[in-house]
Amino acid sequence: MTGISESTSIGARAARSRALAVLRIRGRAVAVAILPAAVAVVLVAGGNTGHMSGSGWDTARMVAVVAAVVVGVLALGVAAVIARARPALSPTVELSERAAPDLYRLVRELADRLDVPAPSALALTPDCDSWLEDRTHPAHGPFRAIRPGTPGPPESPGAPGQRRTADAPVLVIGSPFLWWMRVAELRALLAPVVAGTASAAQPDIAGARRFVRGLDAAVALAAGPAGSAWVPGSVGPAGADGAAGAVTAAPPGARDRARGAGLLRLLGLPRRLALGFVAWIARVLLRACRTHAAEMERGVAAAASERAQTVDYGLRIVAQEQVGLAYAGWDRLLTRVALPAWRMGRWPSRLDAGVVSALTELSRRDRLAEGFATRLGERPACDLLEEPGAIDEAASLLAARLFHGGPAEAGPDWSPVDWRQYPEEVVDRKWRTEAARLHRVLDELKAAPAAGATLERVLTRLTGPGPEAGDRLAAGIGAAVAREEADRARSGAAVEGSGPGAVEAPHGWGADPLPLFPLQPPRTGRELLADHVTAMVCCAAVDTAGARPGLDWLDGPALLFRGERCADLGSRVLTLTEDGDPGPLRAWLATTGIRTEKPVRLV
Repeated sequence: MTGISESTSIGARAARSRALAVLRIRGRAVAVAILPAAVAVVLVAGGNTGHMSGSGWDTARMVAVVAAVVVGVLALGVAAVIARARPALSPTVELSERAAPDLYRLVRELADRLDVPAPSALALTPDCDSWLEDRTHPAHGPFRAIRPGTPGPPESPGAPGQRRTADAPVLVIGSPFLWWMRVAELRALLAPVVAGTASAAQPDIAGARRFVRGLDAAVALAAGPAGSAWVPGSVGPAGADGAAGAVTAAPPGARDRARGAGLLRLLGLPRRLALGFVAWIARVLLRACRTHAAEMERGVAAAASERAQTVDYGLRIVAQEQVGLAYAGWDRLLTRVALPAWRMGRWPSRLDAGVVSALTELSRRDRLAEGFATRLGERPACDLLEEPGAIDEAASLLAARLFHGGPAEAGPDWSPVDWRQYPEEVVDRKWRTEAARLHRVLDELKAAPAAGATLERVLTRLTGPGPEAGDRLAAGIGAAVAREEADRARSGAAVEGSGPGAVEAPHGWGADPLPLFPLQPPRTGRELLADHVTAMVCCAAVDTAGARPGLDWLDGPALLFRGERCADLGSRVLTLTEDGDPGPLRAWLATTGIRTEKPVRLV
């Protein structure tokens, strides 16, 4: 490539050597495919020249020609499927240059300093990671930048004179980095990633990567969306609340639809058999080149790291420390703060801004992180965006889609929530919803009646006689949660499957309502019971003792007494639900002035 010298580092040489090994495997596969044709040509030529005459040679020629035709047709079919199979792409929030001109300028200047091609475009991922992604496969079509909140056509990939071509990979940046990291830290962090475009431009490495991606896509194509299909009336999928295995009733018309689906499966049997054969060939080739492909990528990473040592090397050490801190805060924010809202049909619309609050709170609590808060006076990397709020909202919606399985767009039952409204619209509603479910289960179990939904009714049930006292209640809550989650999954599948793009749902992305990356494993009935009892206590505290719902940036929903978070409630509830001992909880209730005999408001 003009103006770019080929790297001679050990990593670059190792990467190219392994890429050639992958290409040799591809060459051997092609040689095996054309071997019958070569044998047939030799036999036919021998017969025409009179050197191979006789009935035996005629039979051999016939067999060879038939075998050559069959193997050739199969080889062409396999090659066509592998070439046209669409490799999986990472779901991202894509940025045009108009939406982030300063960020594009930073990346372009960084590429110039590294003497490598600039990425063809930028995109954000709602996770703490950054990488280069090739989107030049013919099945993907041209890359189109989507700019949240910025109308208008996308710009051309680069300005005149820039080494920025349409076939260069896309730079994907973790969106939490933009809000937590400072501009200089982000540049230092991206240096080794951007340096990887040099290897991506190397023909042997690019060819080997295309071959491996094609094989992987062919295997995934054979698996197809049928691997994640769910038939109404069967065992329901595990929901985010964790109770799996609930048998759900089939909706009206499900039997007719099942018959139609069975007919379609029968008609599609030849296609599935053909794709299964292609997948078998692809798996064989993947096993053959797996080690070489892995070593090739290690060499690429080593070469990129070596090339990037000349750019902000000292600052990169600090930036890597920020990566670990940002990941910890992002994980806590998703599992403790966002997940309760997602389960209620609400999605926090400013997750990336919440990362800053969470990590600032962490620096206040943890003496090891005391120095990190002083960085907040420097320019944040999100200033490189034209509309940070709109991009944060788009990344927040994608995070809900990836980690919880929510719809792709906002709707009546899937609406955004601002951080200022989070305590009232999420925390308080969560508590009252769980308290209502707890009392419904008590009604089903014919528990002792009470004058309304009171905390005393729950305490009486959990401290009743017998060793099976809370087990039935825990099982009932688990079953109720399972039913609700199965209904939500079924309705979500119906809504997603009715759109114009419902036919194309590759790799479970699109029509599948389940999350791609679940945040938590299924919860047990006892864990659900403890959550519901805690919710009931919080409702009683709000209604009878003047407490308020609050938000803890690291721990999620919190109960506030006189502005202070109540941090010792969980252990007292566990003593009640696990051991049947109400003493510590009753003592705390008496100290705080919570009235257990007063009914609470439910949703």
